[in-house]
Amino acid sequence: MNKKQVGAWALFDLANSVYPAVITAVVFQVYYINTVVGNTDSIGDWWWGRAVSLSALIVAISSPLLGAIADRAGMRKRFMAFFVAMCVTGVALFTTLGPGAVLWGFWVFVFANVGYEACLVFYNAYLPDIAPSDKQGWVSGLGFGVGYAGSAVGLLLALPLIETNIDLVWVMVAVFFILFSIPSFLFLPQDQASDMSVGRAARWGVTNFRQILGEVLREKNLRRFLLAFFFYIDGVLTAIYMSSTVASTTFGYTQNELVYLYIALQIAALVGAFALAKPTDFLGPKKILSGVLVMWTLVAVSIGFIPTSKLWFGALAMVAGFGLGSVQAASRAFMAALIPKGKEAEMFGFYALCGKSSSVVGPLVFGYIAMASGGNQRLAVMAISVLFIVGLGLLRRVNDPRAAT
Repeated sequence: MNKKQVGAWALFDLANSVYPAVITAVVFQVYYINTVVGNTDSIGDWWWGRAVSLSALIVAISSPLLGAIADRAGMRKRFMAFFVAMCVTGVALFTTLGPGAVLWGFWVFVFANVGYEACLVFYNAYLPDIAPSDKQGWVSGLGFGVGYAGSAVGLLLALPLIETNIDLVWVMVAVFFILFSIPSFLFLPQDQASDMSVGRAARWGVTNFRQILGEVLREKNLRRFLLAFFFYIDGVLTAIYMSSTVASTTFGYTQNELVYLYIALQIAALVGAFALAKPTDFLGPKKILSGVLVMWTLVAVSIGFIPTSKLWFGALAMVAGFGLGSVQAASRAFMAALIPKGKEAEMFGFYALCGKSSSVVGPLVFGYIAMASGGNQRLAVMAISVLFIVGLGLLRRVNDPRAAT
């Protein structure tokens, strides 16, 4: 392995991790739901769920095509840079929001979130390039571990700004993302020259999308894994997207307490990512994923039975956090092991397709159950456990090429 490339790749996880921690999970989610919209009768939850779902749908539809174009035109790094710029611009525009700017806030968030999610397609595609197959679990875990450290730092930086001028939080996120992205653009493998221009690659992708889809369907293990991933990652992403509103609405966390909770959550996820990184290579990602999905199922069901206590909720969040780092790192390593050489961005486009199209469903179901039950968020969280169970059942049908023999 080229240590400089691995380090630069991991730093991009540090750079982008400030966005989900501060924007989608904690500060902006609560700000949009409670301040921009107002959450009377869970209407803020309704708007937020649809903003998350629409941005996920856009990424789901476009990612396989964009990945195929990048592979054939040799423009992976340039595509990644474009979507980073899109995300950062959207975050900077959050400074224009205030109470009542519901539609503007909706579209600005969708713009930023599409940029964030799309850039990860091309970033993840570098994993098979920079790490041999027997080290990809460790490198993937390293990236997520460093990323969770970045999330904790981002939340610590946001904490004093929330009380003084919340617009500075959005500026901080944009600057943090740009600053720590620089090494990846300097040291990751350069785009390879291609005889196919981006315009020609785009026309090819549009007219041959059935062929692109066929390449995935022909890989039996790959299509089985993606189907399992579709279900279980829906549960994971829904839990991430809706956790702040559950903590604040049902369990009474204040804005500052939420930040401290998520700092602790990032540390738990960091520990999980590092602790299970080497076992992912030794035992195989399938065994690690199976164990973590059982744990997440138990956490989701337990939400319905614990007392209405910040301490109880915080304890369950730490258990879930430990599994969060490993489920993401092991999923990425499992996907990398199943991809044919030369189709990394294209196949990680389908990885995003399954992940993001599934996350269209989860937040909608959560919002519907919460509203239909008169605001019972516990019941909505318990419903998510079904997604983990289905994903676990489908994962059993996938052969793990890295499993210990």
